[in-house]
Amino acid sequence: MIESPVQSGSPPLFSRAEIQAIEARVAPHIDPLLEELRISTEVAAQLQAIHIPLALLLGRTAARQSRPLIVGINGAQGSGKSTLCCLLQMILQHGCNLDVATLSIDDLYLTRTEREGLAERIHPLLATRGVPGTHDIALGLQLLDELSSRNHGAQLAMPVFDKAIDDRLPVDRWRAVPTPVDLVLFEGWCVGAVPQGAQNLHDPVNALEADEDPQGVWRRFVNQQLAEGYAELFAKLDLLVMLQIPSMQCVFEWRGLQERKLADQAGVTDNSRIMDDDALRRFIMHYERLTRFMLAEMPARADIVLPINANHQFESLRINNQVLRRGTSP
Repeated sequence: MIESPVQSGSPPLFSRAEIQAIEARVAPHIDPLLEELRISTEVAAQLQAIHIPLALLLGRTAARQSRPLIVGINGAQGSGKSTLCCLLQMILQHGCNLDVATLSIDDLYLTRTEREGLAERIHPLLATRGVPGTHDIALGLQLLDELSSRNHGAQLAMPVFDKAIDDRLPVDRWRAVPTPVDLVLFEGWCVGAVPQGAQNLHDPVNALEADEDPQGVWRRFVNQQLAEGYAELFAKLDLLVMLQIPSMQCVFEWRGLQERKLADQAGVTDNSRIMDDDALRRFIMHYERLTRFMLAEMPARADIVLPINANHQFESLRINNQVLRRGTSP
């Protein structure tokens, strides 16, 4: 049984009547959204226990601020960050009457040309998108600042990274987001991450590091990026939500499902960059070190934790931030 804050909170965060009222408002939008996302209707079974209470908690916090609330959504590849953000956005907009913008750290990836330049100057592994150091931090800071403004009637252009071609789309194909907004959902696999201690970088964690980064140049560079520009970017977060996966094996299985969905949507051609299983395993090795570190240290640090079981379902909604649990302003 899912541990719900409605059932186990002391006192309950929200009454059953509050949650049912929100569920009634969003009901017409649930099935079309699930169909659009190509996900199981079983997700709807968790609305009362997980999605609606979380949305209400975020909405209540946003309502007490004079500026938009910036919420970081952290989770390993394939954990369901994008799906969660879509559902939260729908609930907040239609159930709570709040304007919401989403930003994925994936859309901040440097262009392929820029990453190839890093690969030449610093280390060949930086040609592969994903790790800290392969994102445009200045662009991310600019976007969060603009989303945090209260300029009325403006259309903010949000970048779009196309994984099928492994490159950022030109500016004329970016998303237009109307402002102002009440809340920003900033999602990504390393959102909110902190650097490891230098002593932890010596030994490789997998074959990729052992064979292609034997001197540790790549992993030290990645770690240094977390201590510098990424720390400034993540300091913009008001709250951090973590999707806590059960194991690294789930990353491969669930990320593989994403690749197959991407292939279905894009169509596989000779020029496609969709990864097969071998390529996917090597790709995930780029993320393994930081993913394992976050799984070890972030659950105690995140404001809200959503543990996920091996069946890819949320088990509970855990609130670490006592200010949130008391319902007072953070």
